[in-house]
Amino acid sequence: MKIPSEKDTIYSIAHEAVGAFQFDESVVAVFPDMIQRSVPGYQTILTGIGELTKLHAQPDSNLYDLGCSLGAASLTMRRALQVNGCRIIGVDNSEAMIKRANEYLHAYHSDIPVDLFCADINDLEILDASVVVINFTLQFIDPDQRLPLLHRIYQGLKPGGILILSEKIHFQDVALQQSIEHMHLQFKRANGYSELEISQKRSSLDNVLISDTENEHLQRLKQAGFASAGIWFQAYNFASFLAIKSL
Repeated sequence: MKIPSEKDTIYSIAHEAVGAFQFDESVVAVFPDMIQRSVPGYQTILTGIGELTKLHAQPDSNLYDLGCSLGAASLTMRRALQVNGCRIIGVDNSEAMIKRANEYLHAYHSDIPVDLFCADINDLEILDASVVVINFTLQFIDPDQRLPLLHRIYQGLKPGGILILSEKIHFQDVALQQSIEHMHLQFKRANGYSELEISQKRSSLDNVLISDTENEHLQRLKQAGFASAGIWFQAYNFASFLAIKSL
C-alpha cells in the first residue's frame, strides 16, 4: 500500500520570515512526497527495515516505531512479520501525523495489532522489544536527551533484539562535507525543488534538525550498551545504523 500524498509546495512562495519547521497539518499533507524528494535512499531504507524485521523479530514481542510520522515503517514491519504474538507500537508527538497514520493503517487489513500513540518518545517505556525503529527522528531531539533515550531502548530490548536508527549525518572534514552536501542539493534539484524552496526549507530547519557525525552515533550506541553497531546503508549524508543487543 502506497501512502497518498499531495505535492510538496510549502516553500515554493517567498516568505518574509521563515518559521521553524513543524510537523503540522501542512507538512502532514505532503510528507510522503517531501521525504521521497528530500532523502536519498528512503525507499531502500524502508525495504531494509522489512528484511531486518523478518530476520530479527521474535515471537511474542513488541516492535516500536518511534517518531512514526505517517506509519511507513510500521506498515513495513507489519507486512514483513513472520512470527506470532507480536504487537507494533507507533509513537509520534504530532497529533496531525497520528490521526492520518491511523487512517492509513486501518486501510490495510492485517491480524497484527498496531497501536499508535501521540506522545513524547522521551517519556515512553520500552518493554519486551525485539525491533525498534527510529527513522529520521533522533536528529529532532535535544542532543542531551539522545543517550538516555538509546539507553532506555537498550534496556527494553530482548537479547538479540535490534535498533534501526536512520539519520542525516554530517562530516568533520570540511571538504568532504561540502562535496557531499553539494551532492544532496543536486539530488533535491533533480527532484524538482527550486533554489527558493531549498533555501527556505534549510532556514526552517536551522536549530531544529541537529545532526551528528557517524562516529558520534557509534560512540553513543556503544555508551547505551550496544556491542554491535554499524552503518548498513548510506546515501550521501543520510545513513541507517543497525545496533544489536547481545544474546
